[in-house]
Amino acid sequence: MICISSLRTRSLLFVAALLLASCAGMGGGGSVPVKITGAEEVPPVTTDASATGSVTVGDDRSISGSFKLQNGSQMSAGHIHEGAVGANGPVIIPLRKVSDTEWEVTPGAKLTDAQYDAYKAGRLYVNFHSPKNKGGEIRGQIRPSSGGGSMSGGY
Repeated sequence: MICISSLRTRSLLFVAALLLASCAGMGGGGSVPVKITGAEEVPPVTTDASATGSVTVGDDRSISGSFKLQNGSQMSAGHIHEGAVGANGPVIIPLRKVSDTEWEVTPGAKLTDAQYDAYKAGRLYVNFHSPKNKGGEIRGQIRPSSGGGSMSGGY
């Protein structure tokens, strides 16, 4: 015979677990995949270069991430910017070149409260610059609320 108290406790634990899982994507802590292409640049750029990566933002506003470039050895700089889809914005975090094909968020980087709010709203993006395209050759929007990544690049 199942005890009603035990059944009620199990139901409450299940509901609590569902609530925690649904809140996980609302703030920090999760790894957000990012697909980076020339089509995402503003204005769009025709290029063979692309990249994939991920960004993780902690509840304490710490940010980490790494990016793997394809056909992107010519990139001279990489940054995380604040800006909505279709709009350019200011650099907020420089990226560090690890090798010709790998870049990472500078260790110890943190978002301000306003930047964290922009992150949660999907208003941060990653882009890489080349001598040919100084304003940016490839870009990917960071979209934590929708699972991340660039939506227009077939991701």
